[in-house]
Amino acid sequence: MAKSHRSNVATETGSTLVEVLIATLVLLTGVLAMAQMFVLSTKNNVTSRSDTLSTVLAEQKLEQLRSLAYGFDMAGLPVSDISTDTSVSPPAADGGTGLQPSPASALQENTVGFVDHVDRNGAVVGNAVGAPGNAWYTRRWSVEPLPTNPNNTLILQVLVTPVRDRGAADQSNVARLQGEARVMTIKTRKAQ
Repeated sequence: MAKSHRSNVATETGSTLVEVLIATLVLLTGVLAMAQMFVLSTKNNVTSRSDTLSTVLAEQKLEQLRSLAYGFDMAGLPVSDISTDTSVSPPAADGGTGLQPSPASALQENTVGFVDHVDRNGAVVGNAVGAPGNAWYTRRWSVEPLPTNPNNTLILQVLVTPVRDRGAADQSNVARLQGEARVMTIKTRKAQ
């Protein structure tokens, strides 16, 4: 029995143009999905870096404030550092506000003595009301006596924000926006 030419053609296997186009479409869909995930991942990494740096800068300022003298001397008299300038780096022994109570608006607006501006590496680059051009973050802090024990306990708060207009977030209770950090602690007098 002789096989016809037509039957040989029907048994051959291979890819048709339609199959190649469908395979290309499936591959392209996968590549586009991966590209979108890559872009989203990169954006999330940048946001996470900003959040982490804001938190580190806030914790640094809080620790700096916590390290200032606030206790009792050997005679039992209260001692408070009210002159260290923590708005410069390294802190200056005088010319600053130390642990003096801050104005009520210290977290809502840049207040001399309770603000500094840092660059993207965390180095202080200014302490005026206006941020210099190379500032990436603004740190504001407040020092408030605890209402129930104002002579012996302070509430310390630090707000770190990227340099930008915060709009309504600076009103009343000072909201924390994305990319910002706000930390607080209590400092009590202790024997030296």
